[in-house]
Amino acid sequence: MADIERIALFIDGANLYATAKSLGFDIDYKRLLREFQAKGRLIRAFYYTALIEDQEYSSIRPLIDWLDYNGYAVVTKPTKEFVDSLGRRKVKGNMDIELAVDAMEMAEHIDHMVLFSGDGDFRSLVEAVQRKGVRVSVISTITTQPPMIADELRRQADEFIDLIHLVGKIGRDPGERAERMQRYQERPSRPQMPAPAPAGVHSEEDEE
Repeated sequence: MADIERIALFIDGANLYATAKSLGFDIDYKRLLREFQAKGRLIRAFYYTALIEDQEYSSIRPLIDWLDYNGYAVVTKPTKEFVDSLGRRKVKGNMDIELAVDAMEMAEHIDHMVLFSGDGDFRSLVEAVQRKGVRVSVISTITTQPPMIADELRRQADEFIDLIHLVGKIGRDPGERAERMQRYQERPSRPQMPAPAPAGVHSEEDEE
């Protein structure tokens, strides 16, 4: 048992959604969890996302609720709305600090950190975690134009995994959504736990 690698996942929700969308597929979060549970002892799977306040219904809420009930540690905070120098209304919901704090706290308890993000701001975090003896894998893609991963982050990682190579392992069957909707329509009165909705509902695409 001592040789089993202790793994923690750190998922930048908005970044992963944008990356999967650029590759044309949806993430199946149940399959994603199983994929890494099979690779070692999965200590924690963090999922970070900002939520828009004062909305009666957030389209990402079904996904967040499902993740919360199905093995993920969901970390959220409200977005902040501001007006930029050109008078445009913008929504800001950056989760970098929350992810970095959790990663540093977890570093002494894990052997392998898996970061789902291409954000170059995480390069210093990766370096700091590596200094604590933790191996770091970064998952994003270089197959898009421009690449979704910052070059400095890719260079710093011990291992870079292109998300496109995981499509067959963690991608959702395109037909599954239609089948699920049909089941819901056939049994409308029966309460259902929300399935892991396609993450194509993030509002953080304006994230800065």
